[in-house]
Formats: sequence, structure tokens, C-alpha cells
Amino acid sequence: MDLKQYVTIVEDWPKPGIRFKDITTLMDNGDAYRYATDQIMAYAKDKSVDLIVGPEARGFIIGCPVAYALGVGFAPVRKEGKLPREVIKVDYGLEYGKDVLTIHKDAIKPGQRVLITDDLLATGGTIEATIKLVEDLGGVVAGIAFLIELTYLDGREKLDNYDVLTLMQY
Repeated sequence: MDLKQYVTIVEDWPKPGIRFKDITTLMDNGDAYRYATDQIMAYAKDKSVDLIVGPEARGFIIGCPVAYALGVGFAPVRKEGKLPREVIKVDYGLEYGKDVLTIHKDAIKPGQRVLITDDLLATGGTIEATIKLVEDLGGVVAGIAFLIELTYLDGREKLDNYDVLTLMQY
């Protein structure tokens, strides 16, 4: 299935010159969403993952159906102040400034094989921070899966030591 036909390109959003890749038109098509989920699920199954981890919010949208289909758990990575129990955190750079990501301190057991999921690989900063959280808790990053990769932003360079699946590239 050509998933690109289900992604809507929105010109000049959120600012002039940006060609935003809107995945809501993929998600609202049951066949396309199922196909994308099945592709990531097959990848995860080949990696023998124990747990899916995804950063908010679109990492949840991609990872939760995969976790459900595999019968494994899902651990959310959230912005600071959003998780109610003890967390570990990591600072990471954004285009204009810094932010903090957190995960519950008990979300991953040492040695667990983790698949990280998100909708989009751009510069790689969010996923790099998510990897650090997983590894700081003793998890093994078995793979990383995205719907879309923006190859012109070179985010994959930050992921050289990891196995990466992208379903679409722009």
C-alpha cells in the first residue's frame, strides 16, 4: 500500500516555507492505519520486543495499537510534570530552546527489549532523548519505528547505532 497517498501535505503550516505532513488523514482511514500498524507490528515481532515506548503524543498513536496487537505493554514518555510517580528525566534541544522528557522510573526493567515508536523522524532530538531514557533504565533499544522520515533533516545520523524502520520518506 502506498501510504503517502493518505498523508496530506499542508503548505506553509505552522509557518511559511514548511510543508507539514498531516497524518490525521492516514489515521482516519481504517485500511491505511491498520496497514501501517501491521507493518510496525511485524517489525517489532521480528525484534522480539517486550515493551513499546513512545513520546507524547503521536508516539502514543503509533505505539499503542502495536503494543495491543503484540500483547505487550506500552510506556509513555512525557513532558516534565505530566507523569504522577517518580521519574527520570533528560533535557534535549529544540529548534528554539530546550525541553525535558520524562519516563516513570519503574517503566522498564533492565534487559527488556524495547521498540520506540513515533510518527516522524525529523532532526532526531526527541528520539535521541527517548533512547537515553530507555537505556538509563537498563532497557535495550531493539528498534525504532516511524511512519515518516524527513531525510533532508538528517535525523537518522543521530541513530546510527540503532535499527530504524520508516514507512515513508520525504
